[in-house]
Amino acid sequence: MYKAERMDQSPFAELPAALVEEMLSKSETIGDRLYDSFKEIRNRKLDYRQQLQNRNFLKLETEVGYPGIPTTCGIDGSYGVEKLLAADFAACAAVAVEGLIPPSEKKYWEKPHHRVFIHPEKHDPDTGVMIRSVMMEMEVELAAKAPHDVVFLDGSLTTPLIYLNQAVNRLFELEDKESETGAKLIEKFEGFLKDYKTILESSRTDKLWVSLPKYTSRRELGKIFNWPSHYDDRAMLTHVLSPGEFTVPVQLEKPKQPWHLKTPNNDGKLEKLKDEVISAVQRIHVMYYKPHPWTPVFRIEMSSSIATNSSRIAVLLQAIKFQSGTPGIIEPYPIYIADRIVKHLGKAIPAFRQIASRRMVELHDGDIGDIVFTMHGYRTESEK
Repeated sequence: MYKAERMDQSPFAELPAALVEEMLSKSETIGDRLYDSFKEIRNRKLDYRQQLQNRNFLKLETEVGYPGIPTTCGIDGSYGVEKLLAADFAACAAVAVEGLIPPSEKKYWEKPHHRVFIHPEKHDPDTGVMIRSVMMEMEVELAAKAPHDVVFLDGSLTTPLIYLNQAVNRLFELEDKESETGAKLIEKFEGFLKDYKTILESSRTDKLWVSLPKYTSRRELGKIFNWPSHYDDRAMLTHVLSPGEFTVPVQLEKPKQPWHLKTPNNDGKLEKLKDEVISAVQRIHVMYYKPHPWTPVFRIEMSSSIATNSSRIAVLLQAIKFQSGTPGIIEPYPIYIADRIVKHLGKAIPAFRQIASRRMVELHDGDIGDIVFTMHGYRTESEK
């Protein structure tokens, strides 16, 4: 009985045996190839370190000092679209989570520490793009309002620009201009630009906004030192850096096409804010830091005002070191908790749909079978 239960839990239980065998054999081949790449880095680790040291790219955290432990906050968001027979059920949420608090620090933090948007939309392949942009506006708003010394954002600092530009372009292409999600995007757009500009410039000396993307394909240092292209910088430096080491900030890799952001209308105020945002994006810097033996290297994206100030870098390193002190949690604590919270949104959307269906049944005086068909869900597309 025990073996049968274990077989039912296997991810391969529903697949034909021949298909499983072929997939397993190919997985072993992939393992051989990945190990060859891994061996190349391990064998040349000292060479890569020497390259960094020769050009003064490698630093110790002791060189910038140990300031007091700062307060921190992590921001993350999630969205989902459930495809129903009659409509798309779109939802997004953003949450802000406070980090482990230094014993003497207390700050007033405006509530609520989350934002939520849920709305039905007509069937449209771009619903996911639109709801994702609203999620991003919410994340940026929460980050700008957080009173903490260091605010961590999940993903790249360029992600809001990319997502909002895609959404505004799609907004102009929509046949139905009455999309509630699109209206929400436009409603929050000016506030988004102001908050995003604040984050990108980080001009206040007592506030740091930084982004810690888990996944990236960018290779600023790899291109400078001509490292093998099959590993990005974060993967490479995780093997090269020792605990307590970081790299000097360098400018973010430039895109193949210039950064661009379309505004929903020709408002001169929005155009001015947009130009200031683009200018700030072009000055983003990136550095890498390994705080502990049990953590990978963190990729940290920041404004030029932080990158050029060793005192602010010291505060940043202290924040990351203090918030990632637990083995098993391989990212700063507030980002980890925020990520765990928002991951449940996609799973929760069917429950929201069921609640809406129950309410429709209460209001309907005809055949409830019509309601069941109308609200039948086919699949949920979500992120996080």
